[in-house]
Amino acid sequence: MARREGDRLRFVGAATRRIARGIDLDEIVLGLCRATVPTFSDAILVYLRDPLPVGDERPVGPVVLRLRRTDRLRPIDDLALDGGEGTGAAGAAGELDFSQLPLVGPQGDLPAAELCEIRPGGALAEVLRGVRPVFGSAVGARDALPELLGSDHPVPRGQRAVLAPLRGRRRVIGAAVFLRTPDRDAFEQNDLLVAAQLATHTALGIDKAVLYGREAYIADELQRTMLPDGLPQPTGVRLASRYLPAAETARVGGDWYDAIPLPGSRVALVVGDVMGHSMTSAAIMGQLRTTAQTLAQLDLPPAEVLHHLDEQAQRLGSDRMATCLYAVYDPVSHRITIANAGHPPPVLLHLGGRAEVLRVPPGAPIGVGGVDFEAVELDAPAGATLLLYTDGLVESRLRDVWTGIEQLRERLATTAQLTGLDHSPPLEALCDDVLDMLGPGDRDDDIALLAARFEGIAPSDVAYWFLDPEETAPGRARRFARRALARWGLEELSDSLELLVSEVVTNAVRYAERPVTLRLLRTDVLRCEVGDDSPQLPRQRRARETDEGGRGLFLVNRLARRWGATRLSSGKVVWFELPLPGPHGRR
Repeated sequence: MARREGDRLRFVGAATRRIARGIDLDEIVLGLCRATVPTFSDAILVYLRDPLPVGDERPVGPVVLRLRRTDRLRPIDDLALDGGEGTGAAGAAGELDFSQLPLVGPQGDLPAAELCEIRPGGALAEVLRGVRPVFGSAVGARDALPELLGSDHPVPRGQRAVLAPLRGRRRVIGAAVFLRTPDRDAFEQNDLLVAAQLATHTALGIDKAVLYGREAYIADELQRTMLPDGLPQPTGVRLASRYLPAAETARVGGDWYDAIPLPGSRVALVVGDVMGHSMTSAAIMGQLRTTAQTLAQLDLPPAEVLHHLDEQAQRLGSDRMATCLYAVYDPVSHRITIANAGHPPPVLLHLGGRAEVLRVPPGAPIGVGGVDFEAVELDAPAGATLLLYTDGLVESRLRDVWTGIEQLRERLATTAQLTGLDHSPPLEALCDDVLDMLGPGDRDDDIALLAARFEGIAPSDVAYWFLDPEETAPGRARRFARRALARWGLEELSDSLELLVSEVVTNAVRYAERPVTLRLLRTDVLRCEVGDDSPQLPRQRRARETDEGGRGLFLVNRLARRWGATRLSSGKVVWFELPLPGPHGRR
């Protein structure tokens, strides 16, 4: 007897360890089935609530159990669970034979109903409310088993079935049915204790897996919704991006990227990584990304943006750490300004095929506090490609970050050699090729990737003037605009451009104290930018018939292809775009 009890204890220990090894729901249920068949029972059926409740959720409708998994020792033809001595398919009168019944269920292993609605006050509801496992021959179980398995399916007799409720931390979440064939000893009283241990560990594991799965799902959705749906198409640069979530075991992190159009046809390129893998990391990422977008719209220098992000991270908590790289590309000057906060340095792929790791001051991560950030200004030649990325691309358990950066540099150079030295590799294909360098052990972290192909704007396509804030400024602006259009062969746009320039400049000189700037850019559209030192943004309104003014922005809105206004640290810029006529458009 002592030896038998010792065997039971060893079995319970091994079975619970196997169940505990499961990470997700299916692994836990499979662990229960494989641990019990054939050591404890010849067959098992596991029912779980559909849908499974999460946390404190309360059911809003009837409680339904769904057959999640079945397992058995031998084919159905051998399972004549009648409680008697015979094992044939055609037994004596009253025997119940599984082999003659249709196979129902996800695996088709055992004949049982796939769905069961628990009737309030019914026999099954009472057994599940009791929490403790019961023999199939018990008073309540005799009616509960047919309700669970279906009235047309066989119900084992005697002590050859055990019905064990699966109770999580707050409520019953399912039931397990253990079955034994007639050629094996029936269940004993102590086997109910074994079934209780198995059911408890399984239910608690399922509860944990459901909660973890819900948190991971929310974090993943939170992060994905906070990433940009699409990239803008700023003048003078082409963009491509990739986001790759971590492996299943690592779950979601706080990686993000962004491209933000700025006044003067510039664009801010941002990539960041909040430390950790959780819903909290994804939420902090969203807050920092929103803060970066707001700061970018103020047109602050890159180092100032990182300084304010650092302050924001400290307000969120003392342990809120992140790395970030913030760069501003100017297609007119063909220059890029970069500031770094503890992030891996960007890689620049030149037109001739040379890949260069840019020398950018590393800086301290965001959230450290009290650290100054330094920005550097570098050449951004036309045809070159800048690659910004998070450390998941270059660092893993198999390689350190600097080894990964060197492998990335070599990969970019090799790709450029394959596509030829006289032209840049396709941007989308380049991103895919970079991700192909990842091996099976390189998916410990999320990966955010942002690639920018510099095209620039030629000096011959730019016209720039300063206008004193005087009454004559609108007239001078019209004359300058007319001359620029004549030089570009775009006289067809003279009427529209002169009208809109006059209206925008008139509004600017009304409030400006220092010279107003006027800039025209010819790309695939004609873009006009008017800057002044007044921070007040213009608002479009519908003028009344008696008003002498107030129609300027209404005309801009009607005639321009697009228009907008951006507040700067020293004023604002109002811009609008006109489509180029005929063969000039969309080059």
